[in-house]
Amino acid sequence: MTPAIKLLEKLKIPFSLHPYECEAHDDFGKHAATQLGLPEARVFKTLIVHHDKQAVVAIVPSSGMCSLKQLAKATGLKKVEMLPPAEAEKLTGYKVGGISPLAQKKRLPTVLDASALQFDSVLVSGGKRGLSVGVSAREMQEKMGWIIASIAE
Repeated sequence: MTPAIKLLEKLKIPFSLHPYECEAHDDFGKHAATQLGLPEARVFKTLIVHHDKQAVVAIVPSSGMCSLKQLAKATGLKKVEMLPPAEAEKLTGYKVGGISPLAQKKRLPTVLDASALQFDSVLVSGGKRGLSVGVSAREMQEKMGWIIASIAE
């Protein structure tokens, strides 16, 4: 059981588990969607960006990319850029390909792309490669304080 799943259980947030076979890939989100037989638009990837010392979590569909300009606007930061993978791992406590937006070492501002609202649930990393969890965007906004904004392109 990962810290992400423990947090969902502790907060009594409904979720579903979606394990899948995973080998090292460059595009973990698209791989997860393929393995799970789900549309890439419903399987989201977790990205860590930063401005100076402020890190932010961006969650976007695996079918797209994050608009750094829109993300900066949504968070009120002047400009953001991707955090290098090794730094993202150190900051979150998770390995790339399994970085969950939940139960990271330090709670960071989290922005979920608004396209998630079209689904009853979206899949995000469950905290390790080969495990996704299905969660409601509205539930995460209410219970975790996630910001919902149009940040994908």
